[in-house]
Amino acid sequence: MKEITTANYLDDVKAFSARNEEPTWMTDLRVAALEKAENLELPKIERVKFHRWPLFNVNTEEYAPEIMNIPSFDAMKDNPVIVQQGSITAFEQLSAKLADQGVIFTDMFTALQEHGDLVKEYYMNKAVEMDEDKLTAFHTAFMNSGVFLYVPKNVVIEEPIEAIFIQDSASEESFFKHVLIVADEHSEFSYLERFQTIGDQKIKVSANIVVEVIAKAGAKVKYSAVDQLGENVSTYMNRRGHIMRDASVDWALGVMNDGDVVADFDSDLVGEGSHSEVKVVAISAGKQTQGIDTRVTNKASHSVGHILQHGVIRERGTLTFNGIGHILKGAKGADAQQESRVLMLSDKARGDANPILLIDENEVTAGHAASVGRVDPEEMYYLMSRGLRKDDAERLVIRGFLGSVITAIPVKDVQKEFVDVIEGKLNA
Repeated sequence: MKEITTANYLDDVKAFSARNEEPTWMTDLRVAALEKAENLELPKIERVKFHRWPLFNVNTEEYAPEIMNIPSFDAMKDNPVIVQQGSITAFEQLSAKLADQGVIFTDMFTALQEHGDLVKEYYMNKAVEMDEDKLTAFHTAFMNSGVFLYVPKNVVIEEPIEAIFIQDSASEESFFKHVLIVADEHSEFSYLERFQTIGDQKIKVSANIVVEVIAKAGAKVKYSAVDQLGENVSTYMNRRGHIMRDASVDWALGVMNDGDVVADFDSDLVGEGSHSEVKVVAISAGKQTQGIDTRVTNKASHSVGHILQHGVIRERGTLTFNGIGHILKGAKGADAQQESRVLMLSDKARGDANPILLIDENEVTAGHAASVGRVDPEEMYYLMSRGLRKDDAERLVIRGFLGSVITAIPVKDVQKEFVDVIEGKLNA
């Protein structure tokens, strides 16, 4: 792997941008990010050491898969859907009705070509800054696929909007996805995202995924995700909400990857009366390490941010939850609450629930709860006294423990899929 320097990759970055017919501003942004990536520091994830992880492996070669491993289209409903394998968009579906209302749901490169000014207004300058740290700059320089979703003012979408991102274990292609979601004033919708690895090859790759959700005044967004990237994928995941006056973004995130993961899940409450509920569940197993930072920053008065994190650790797995609630000066009447709990299913597992409250204002409400422990013996006794075997009773307790995210997913079939994923990880 070449060292990440402007000299080593400038021509590759410019060639990739030209090949995808990106506007000049996007090329310039990539080049500026590449130049800054050399000197920026890694983000700090408390109590997680990931500086030696292969997060900076990048493959700039062109890639075209021979076989598209995509869902059966005859089983799909007529809701908005995008399916991508690697950097290739395999399928897009958006009804004429929603298109006529001004809804945009397309791959990132089409969006840059056809809606460049709209993308430019929000891309890496509202929620996530391109030079926040080394990983965001690296992402900006080498982003190779993603989607853009725009829902216009006052548009309410009843059916869920789905994005499926497939990583092929037989591919050496870097998995650098960018998801940009803009909910205009008083719009309302649910978005469901799935990251999946297919196949059983042992090729090691890096994933660098940035999701930006901008909720303008009065907008309501329900965002659900089930992450299932494979054991040979080392992942940096950054999901960030920029939430304006009286808007809300509710997150339900299932972190079910098999490889090492560092994740940054942030909600910036920038408008008065803004609201965010963040629910995260995770399972670590084998020798896997996962570090998850979940932050809600109350920047405006009467903003409300709640964090719920539940995790399960098996075998020699490691899981760290950092919950950060930060109420800034001027955010009077703000509310920041958090709960982080970890269940240990092995004597060799390592878990941490690290609550952090930063309060810079008076007349606010804030609190936290954290615990790391074993399955409640009283719950086990109750279930076993009614005829359940120990293993079945334990699975039932764990499913209930993780149920907060399961019930928040808007598609029943995906809820069942998520339960199957949980069962599979617990029985592996």
